[in-house]
Amino acid sequence: MFFPIVFFSTSSYTQSYFPPISGTSWDTLSPSNLNWCQENIDTLINFLEMTNTKSFIILKDGKIVLENYLNGHSDTTYWYWASAAKSLMAVIVGKAQEEGYLNIEDSTSTYIGSGWTSCSSSQERNIKIKHQLMMTTGINDIGVDLNCIDDTCLYFLDTPNSRWAYHNAPYLLLRDVVESATGQGINTYINQKLNTQIGMFGFFGVNNTNLFYSNTRSMARFGLLVLNQGKWNGSSILNDSIYFNQMINTSQPLNKSYGYLWWLNGKNSHMQPRIQFTFNGSLNSNAPTDMISALGKNGQIINIVPSKKLVIVRVGNDPDTNSFISTTYNYQLWDYINKLECSSTNTNSVNSNYKKQVIRIIDPIGRNTSKSNILFYIYSDGTIEKKIIIK
Repeated sequence: MFFPIVFFSTSSYTQSYFPPISGTSWDTLSPSNLNWCQENIDTLINFLEMTNTKSFIILKDGKIVLENYLNGHSDTTYWYWASAAKSLMAVIVGKAQEEGYLNIEDSTSTYIGSGWTSCSSSQERNIKIKHQLMMTTGINDIGVDLNCIDDTCLYFLDTPNSRWAYHNAPYLLLRDVVESATGQGINTYINQKLNTQIGMFGFFGVNNTNLFYSNTRSMARFGLLVLNQGKWNGSSILNDSIYFNQMINTSQPLNKSYGYLWWLNGKNSHMQPRIQFTFNGSLNSNAPTDMISALGKNGQIINIVPSKKLVIVRVGNDPDTNSFISTTYNYQLWDYINKLECSSTNTNSVNSNYKKQVIRIIDPIGRNTSKSNILFYIYSDGTIEKKIIIK
């Protein structure tokens, strides 16, 4: 099946500014240059503060337009990326392939050995690294601990690339793949190939959750690298343009809004974690259609908008949306961003409620039913609410 490939435009734009790799100096751009009104900025910051935000950055052309630290956070505080780190891992896998350490068409077993699942030998051999990147391994994700990487937790449900499921365990094992392929610890490899090249500070934790920690500016630096197609101030950090464009485009026919561990806006349908249901329309109708996002639980967000040369970072505690990837919160956030210009009147209030209706009730495997202990209520605005029924 053919998917149209969207390339980041470079013909009319070349990034001329990158923050220095060392030190704290970073050029700024006044919001007034973008015709952003202070009143609307204040409304945005109030929304951020009231929704448990710790820090927030907007870059335009690489320069800081807004940078705010809230609720006890600071520019030096480290915070976890949650599943936004999946997108970081996609870049690292691409770099390892570029350097000849691995090939995403290879079986995962080539690097971490046989018996890493409870599948049959042939079923296990059919799982490739690219399936881990696309969330299409076919490993069972129903009624199991999605973070368990023991072989007893990983058993066959469907053939690879036949089912899209937001399953954390196959992603977590990409760390093992990279470490085996490169012969280096993941943090050593990232430090050599990424951190020291663009001025990032960050590391993966030692436990199996693969949580990545950094300060907020490091998240913004990573976003700026991806905005510039893997290049930093004339240096190619990820030079494999074929892989890069596969990473930020539809990777399989099941969830058109998913690349290689990146969320894609502007597609005609999308899926959400833990639900076997395809929604019509784009992931975020409030945001530019060319936006790609690294999204994590509790509102860890990196939004990259090539057409506007924007990088937007939000980190913090749960904004009370109870979402694995905070799509509802990102939708609300863009409502405020869209009204920053002085010509816009921001009439939002932090506690405003969207009018929505239940359009479907399904169980965890996508069946229309109300007879289950766990139900997902799907609303007309694209939001999802998980309900646990206690009888």
